[in-house]
Parts: sequence; structure tokens; C-alpha cells
Amino acid sequence: MIWSWLLLLLCSSCLSYTWVQGPSDSPSLCPGLYCGRTDRGVDSNTSDGRYSECGPCERGWRVYNPSKSSVCQQCQDPPELYDWLYLGFIVLFTLLAHWVAVDFTAKSRRFTKEILILHASALLEVGVSAVSTLVISQPFGEFSLHSCRVSRLSDWYTLLHNPTPNYETKLYCTQEAVYPLFTMVFIFYSFSLISMLIIRPFLASKFLPGKGRNAIYAALYFFPIFALTHGVLGGVIYYSYPYIIILASIVSCAAHYAFKLDQSVKSLLLTSVTDTRNLVILLGHWGLHAYGIVAVTELKQMSLHLSLIGLVPIPALFYILTARFTDPARIMGGSELS
Repeated sequence: MIWSWLLLLLCSSCLSYTWVQGPSDSPSLCPGLYCGRTDRGVDSNTSDGRYSECGPCERGWRVYNPSKSSVCQQCQDPPELYDWLYLGFIVLFTLLAHWVAVDFTAKSRRFTKEILILHASALLEVGVSAVSTLVISQPFGEFSLHSCRVSRLSDWYTLLHNPTPNYETKLYCTQEAVYPLFTMVFIFYSFSLISMLIIRPFLASKFLPGKGRNAIYAALYFFPIFALTHGVLGGVIYYSYPYIIILASIVSCAAHYAFKLDQSVKSLLLTSVTDTRNLVILLGHWGLHAYGIVAVTELKQMSLHLSLIGLVPIPALFYILTARFTDPARIMGGSELS
């Protein structure tokens, strides 16, 4: 009997979450981080109330501060520098994937006219796709964007944050809280795939028959992989892409030099300058490294952060100066002598 009274006392002291279900005349708070109410306006011709029931905001709208206001606000802010650099990273990564596929399938150590034509085709495809994606985004027909400010990692995964107030009915408030960074990438991939299928087959069959089509087949594989990765890990990539760029540029630069048969300092220096292909690859690595530094710092302290770009050549110089100490032939020779 005593336990029954104690249980009843505890249950009565428990406070449930209270919220206004359905439409409301006042901007009452909604449960969850992303559920909001649409303001129908003062002159709305509805008897249900000025504010709609709690639910997902329309595309291009979101709730910014759910603890203070649950009214959906239109996203009209221009993207920050970090957001533009993220979109640039997506474009650059796609272009580099095309160029690497062309190089691997061509299996040539020199830049021939045929290979350069396919590289230019990939550049044209990606450029046209990027411009088209930007133009059809809001505001339509302009080289600018209206975006929702990214506040936290969960903004990329609103599907995982549908609330269940008082463990009763679940509210489905899935939306694009990072508008338009999520869907824009999918649109870009679609345009890139279409433009490749329109432009590349003719050039590949004419200038690089047999081998050229293999680069197209490679793209047909990596585009779905890119899209799936973006859909699942888009938020993680958004917050880590500057470090991915820096690490990838350093590792790929070291791998590029490691494939050289002559690992002497003189040979590595001369081939980096006199060989056009090696020089272009090296400058590309340096450009990616500088891009990563700009993305990390966002140039908040212009003079200091721009000076960091001067450190870009250090990884390549470090490899060239220390390669002789890690030469397998030198190490094996030393072990035999000992």
C-alpha cells in the first residue's frame, strides 16, 4: 500500500512537455530542433489561426533558434566564404576525378594533344555544370545564392532529429536546413553526368579510341559513389574538407615522387622543373594545399593567413631533401654490410 502511494506521488510530480498542437494564433514553441510554424500573415483568410501547426518548414525556410522562436524564417543570407569554398571543393574534386581517370586510362607519361583535349573536355563539362547549377538556384538567373546559415552538424541530418513529444506521436520535420548546400550538390552531379554523356563520347572515340571510353566508364562508377557519400556523409565532409584537402595534397605529392626510379636530390629537382607533366602536377598539389589553408583560416586575419601560403612548397622540398635517407636500396645495402 505504501509503495502504491509513493508511485502515485512520483507520477503526479512528473512534468510532461506541454506544447500547442495544431494551428495557433500565437507563435507557440514547437518541440525539436527543426519543427516550425509557418506565419500565414495578419490578413490570412483562415479560421485556424495565423500560425500553422508544427511541422517542417518549406524549402528555403528554417527555424534558427528553436529555444526562442519556432517561426519559420526565410533564408536570404548570402553564403559565407567557407560555404563557397565547400562548393568549390565539390567542383574541384569532380574535375580532378575526371583528370585522374583520363590519365590512368591513357597510360601515358607525357601530355599529348589527345590527352589535353580530353582534359579540356572534362574542364568544359564541369564548368558548364557548375555555372548551370548556380544559375538555376535562388535567386534564379543570377550568379549569387540565398542560403540558410549552417549552425551545427545536425543541420545536415534532420531526418535523425524528428521529435516524439511525451513519447506519443512522432512529428516528422525532415527538411533541408542547410539549403541549398545539400540538394545543390546532387544537381551538380546530375548536370556533370549529362554533360559528360553529351560531349565526351565523340571526343574520346576520335582522339583516344579504346582508352578514352574507359574514363567515361570510370565516371559512371564514381558519380554514384560521390552522390551516395554526399547523402550519407555530407555534414562530416562539410566540416572536414579543408583538412581532407591538405592531407590529400601532401600524401599524393609524396606518392607522385615515390614512383620516380631515380630518388636522388638532383633528379627529383630537375624533373620537377624540366618535365612539363611533373611541373603541372606539382603546381596542382601546391594549389590544392593553398586552397586547404584558405579554407581552414577563412582569411580572418588577412596578412597572417596569406603568409601561410608561403609554406605550401615545404612538403615537396622536405621529400626531395630526405628521400635518400629512406631509399630501400640504401637501407638494404646498409643491412647487408652490417
